[in-house]
Amino acid sequence: MKVIRAEAMGFCFGVRDALTLAGQVAQPADVTIHGELVHNETVLHGLRARGFHLSQEQARTRLTDSPMVMVTAHGISAHERRRLQDAGKQLIDTTCPLVAHVHETAQELQNAGFFVVVIGRRGHVEVCGIVEDLEQCAVVERPAEVRTYPHDRLGIVCQTTAAARDVADIRAAIEHKNRDAEIRFVDTVCKPTKDRQAALEDLLDRVGAMVVVGGRNSNNTRRLVARCEERGVPVCHVQSAADLDPPWFEPFETVGLTAGTSTPDDVIDDVHAALTALP
Repeated sequence: MKVIRAEAMGFCFGVRDALTLAGQVAQPADVTIHGELVHNETVLHGLRARGFHLSQEQARTRLTDSPMVMVTAHGISAHERRRLQDAGKQLIDTTCPLVAHVHETAQELQNAGFFVVVIGRRGHVEVCGIVEDLEQCAVVERPAEVRTYPHDRLGIVCQTTAAARDVADIRAAIEHKNRDAEIRFVDTVCKPTKDRQAALEDLLDRVGAMVVVGGRNSNNTRRLVARCEERGVPVCHVQSAADLDPPWFEPFETVGLTAGTSTPDDVIDDVHAALTALP
């Protein structure tokens, strides 16, 4: 079976930088990671093994006993930052600068008098951090959720890992249902996400099936899987080589391989090696 790797896949610079900072921590036992540093179980297992404490993303309101708190690459709101600092916690900030840019853009739009609409996954940690600092806003996941908003000025930003096609469809729906409003759209989908989506599109016409490597909670990985499904290309979503099911690949002569931005290179290489070893 032939395996074709995507031109762009795996770790983005934001994830690499976050893990580099984590690697420089001398006393991991003194640090609680404020949620999942990246949405990848292999990485999280390694962090736990080093002695870091990990807060569940759904339970981050509980303050931990550790003196230091590591802010994840997904960022937090200014409100949450103040809460942690007021509790005496020393912060190690690994927020991706492209996520920080979304926060800044949303605030600028609000300060300019726009009602902010965030295109992204409701409840995702990045989106939560963005909206917690907004006086009022709407989060939209799909075009069917768009409505006519009772505001004259609408400002649109995007979760950094949103799919470009979803953004375009939702933006069009907002413009259609709010014809009388002034609309300012700022494309805050990050370049690494766009590069991985474009590389996937390049593969889909050349393979019989796709393998997408990444964490189950990774938004950009899920979007890669969803795009394969939208194009009608059989897709296998795995977190590691151990998740591969050899009989599933028997009908295919050529398989494409890609991975989300939180997937380590060695995990991708292990999956690649396991695929090429199949008959």
